[in-house]
Order: sequence, then C-alpha cells, then structure tokens
Amino acid sequence: MKIAVFVSGGGTNLQNIIDAVESGYLSNVEISMVMTDRDCFAIERSLDKNIRTYVLDRKTFSEDAAHNLEGEDIDLIVLAGFLSILKPEFTQNWQNKIINIHPSLLPKFGGKGMYGSKVHEAVLASGDKISGATVHYVTAEVDEGDIIVQGTFEVEDEDQVSDLQRKVAEVEKKILVEAIKQISEA
Repeated sequence: MKIAVFVSGGGTNLQNIIDAVESGYLSNVEISMVMTDRDCFAIERSLDKNIRTYVLDRKTFSEDAAHNLEGEDIDLIVLAGFLSILKPEFTQNWQNKIINIHPSLLPKFGGKGMYGSKVHEAVLASGDKISGATVHYVTAEVDEGDIIVQGTFEVEDEDQVSDLQRKVAEVEKKILVEAIKQISEA
C-alpha cells in the first residue's frame, strides 16, 4: 500500500509511521511522498529517509497536492499533524482514502477551530475524566468522518494542557499506526 503523508509540524507522527515501516510492523506499506503546508521539522525527517517531499503554499495546497498525486497510485493519504483544511473537492475525489488523527474522542471537541491546545483547554473546561485521540476518515465536514480507531487516557484533577498534550501524543503514537495497519490489511 502506497501512502502520502501530509504534515504541518514537528513530524512526530510521521516518524512513528517511518519507524513502523522500517521495523516491519507495517510490512506492506510504503511512504511514497510527504507534503507539508509550511516550513517545519517534518521536512527534515522525510528528507533524512529520502522520501520525496513537497512544501506547498497553504492557499493552494489542495490544488497543488492533487497535481502532485496525479499518476502516483497512492492508496491512502495520512494527515499526521496536518493543520490546513482540505477543500471539499479534494476530499470528495479522495473519499474513503484520507485519514486524520484528532486529539480528542470525536465527536467531542472536534470541528473547525478545534486543534492543538484549544482542544485540550475545552476538555479541561468540560470536566471530562476520560479523553484521548481519534483516527477517522476525512470528509468535506471537519472531523465528521467515520471513526477508525480511538485510544483513551484518564484526565487527572491536576492535569494541565501540557499534561493532556503529552498523554495525547502517547495515544496518537499507537493508534495512527494501528489504523494504517488495519487499512493496509483489509
């Protein structure tokens, strides 16, 4: 299965995928390309592994990404810490072939504007005692696609945003790779 990974940040989820491929856990997965919507450390991670990498403009990302994907026989697009919203035409053309990881237990704390620390602040404000992360299919509606895998953790009374960020990162490390494995073996 050939995948394209879209990233916006440090690339820790990208690194987890690379590690899973290299270890043989994702035995039938190849990372064909990485695309990013900004200058970020994920670029170094992909270039270190000689993965074809594109840095695209945020304003024209969907169109430029579609052009780069033409003729590439990509089976799955993985949004791994990707912050831009893909245009509806793009998500429709790749229906059921794009997955995203979100730092909450969807459908709670999802949708436009719910990303990063904003999600964790909302979780803490809600008083929820369980939180986690979700891997889901991407649709034209933000964070509303079918759920593939969720992972949970307990929210302690003394937890701050930074604690939730750390806990979510641990959950994401497991469930994103697990979702890719499930899809690759289906």
